[in-house]
Amino acid sequence: MPMSAFVRLSDLDNVPAQLRGAYVAIGNFDGFHRGHQMVLSTLKARADAAGVPAMVLTFEPHPRDVFAPAPFMFRLTENGAKARLAEALGLDAIAILNFDHAFSQIEAEDFVSRFLIEALGVTGVIVGSDFHFGRQRRGTPVFLKAAGDANGFVVETLNLIDEGDEIISSSRIRAALSEGAVTTANRLLGYHWFFDGCVIKGDQRGRELGYPTANTITHASFQLSQGVYAVRTRVADQLLDGVAAFGKPMFNNQRPPFETHLFNFDQDIYGQTITVALVGHIRGQEVFSGLDELIAAMDRDSGKARALISIARPLSALDSKLGFIG
Repeated sequence: MPMSAFVRLSDLDNVPAQLRGAYVAIGNFDGFHRGHQMVLSTLKARADAAGVPAMVLTFEPHPRDVFAPAPFMFRLTENGAKARLAEALGLDAIAILNFDHAFSQIEAEDFVSRFLIEALGVTGVIVGSDFHFGRQRRGTPVFLKAAGDANGFVVETLNLIDEGDEIISSSRIRAALSEGAVTTANRLLGYHWFFDGCVIKGDQRGRELGYPTANTITHASFQLSQGVYAVRTRVADQLLDGVAAFGKPMFNNQRPPFETHLFNFDQDIYGQTITVALVGHIRGQEVFSGLDELIAAMDRDSGKARALISIARPLSALDSKLGFIG
C-alpha cells in the first residue's frame, strides 16, 4: 500500500518492505517539468489503482557529466530539489542512484534483474519514449517491455507533451534561463524555478551601499543569464521577498556569487542553506558611471521586484504546494 511518509533512498541495497511491489518511473527527470509531471501523474494513477506505492528511480550526476571531460550540464534540479518535487507531487518515494562509469557498464539484463526484480519487485514501470539504460544503452523501451512480459510486471512508455510545436524539455528550459527568459522557463516547468545555496561571506560591498545581500556560490555550470531578478527566498521557516543580482560587471566578474537582497531582513545567516525561487527577470547586467548611479538603479530594481512579486500567482497545484508563491 502507499506509504504514509515520503522515503528518499540513495541506493537499493536495503529497500523498505513497504516499497516492495511499487510502480516505478525511471529517468533523469532534470527539472520535473510539465512533461515529467504528466509521466508522474500517470505513475501515481497506476499505483493508486493497483494499491501500491508510487516511486521515482533517477540518477546523479547526470550521465552526460560523467562522460564529459568536466561537468558542464546546467542542472535544473539537484538531489534535494528532485526529492522535494517528488514529494510535492504526492509520490511515496524517490531513489537517487549514483551514476558513474562502473554503473554505466551494468548490462541491461542485470539492471532489470538486480534493481527492478530483486530489489523492488516492481508491479509496473513507466518510462519516456527516449529512455535508454545499461551498457552501450542497450536497454530500450522495447527491451524493457519484453523483460516485463517475461517477468510479470507491466511496462508503459509515454511521450512527453508538446507546447507551441516544441517538446517541453529540460534543454529548452535551460536555454530559456540562460537567456533570462524566466517567465518562459517557469511556464514550461509549471512552477517557479528554485535552487539551494549556502550563504557565504562576500566582499560586504552591498552592505556599504545600503543593500546587504545573502551571497551563495554557484556551480561552474550554473548558466543563468547574468542580470537582476525578483525572487522569493526561504530562510529556515521564513519566506522573504527580495531582489537578486547575478554577475558583477563593475567589479570582479569571475564566477560571481548569486547575491540576494532580502527586504526587511537583517539577520546573520552565514553558513545556512537558503532556497531561492525566481519570480521574474528585471534587467540584464549594466555598467554604471559611479556608485550613485548604481544605487539609483538598485532602488529602481527593488521597486520593480516588489511589483512583480505582488502580482505573482501559482502556476499550478504543484507550484502552490511548493509554497513560494501564493
